[in-house]
Amino acid sequence: MGHGLAVRRRKLGGELRRLRDRTGLTSGEAAALVGWHQSKVSRIETGRSGVKPADVARLLDAYGVHDRQLRAVLEALADSAGGGGADWARAYRGLLPPQYRDFISLESQARSARTLETSVVPGLLQTPAYARAVTRAAIQGLAPDELDSLVEVRIARQEVLRADPPLALSAVLDEAVLRRRVGGSAAMREQLRHLLAIAALPHVRLQIIPFRYGGYVGLTGPFTLFSFPAISDLDVVVVDHLTSSLYLERREDLEAYSAAFQTVQALALSSEDSLDLIALMAREGPGHFMASGEA
Repeated sequence: MGHGLAVRRRKLGGELRRLRDRTGLTSGEAAALVGWHQSKVSRIETGRSGVKPADVARLLDAYGVHDRQLRAVLEALADSAGGGGADWARAYRGLLPPQYRDFISLESQARSARTLETSVVPGLLQTPAYARAVTRAAIQGLAPDELDSLVEVRIARQEVLRADPPLALSAVLDEAVLRRRVGGSAAMREQLRHLLAIAALPHVRLQIIPFRYGGYVGLTGPFTLFSFPAISDLDVVVVDHLTSSLYLERREDLEAYSAAFQTVQALALSSEDSLDLIALMAREGPGHFMASGEA
């Protein structure tokens, strides 16, 4: 476990070490092939230092790796492990805390994401009005321009759902997410309709866990599992806390959270019944929300 950059450096280093081992080269022999000192290869493979995408390409050339998808994934991982990620996010670098930049990097490079949310609509599914209300409530004392920028970031993140190929998203939401009147009645109705529109995309699956099921695994803590193309060992779980995010990479953690997500998916309403529930709540208007006043 650890923060995002360290996790990705270790994962990248481990994959590069695996590829080197496959060639039968020692770290010293690999270093000689690319004109480096052996210690540099060692630091990269153990995740103690970052590596530029161009240097990853040199190592892959030395190891005879020609798989274009694998090369693209590893070079992108090197970019994000060095603090890169989505190009647009660099414009907001001074505003975004490191853990949020890490999350955006993972999200922009993943093949798929599975997320359980118990309190709020996931960021990839939020409308601007909902995002504004959530951000204003979560971060006290924001200046108007800072709030505007953070909402812009939230909406820009959603481009991964329209990329080629797009991020495959499976989201399970507690019914409380739909009933909490965030931003007021009009904003919430708009948000519910937006969920219906996004769920119509073939790569988005949305399910709801109704109140009648009571307690279930994951109720006390939302989480997201990211999976990456070509290399399953790059998968990671992100668990959010109030002031930080925890990144879990151990195989047993990945298996436990994957099993938990399968459990809540099986417990939740089917996609069709979930969308019917959302549509009903969107039609009923403000009377169906839990809050008695405007949020």
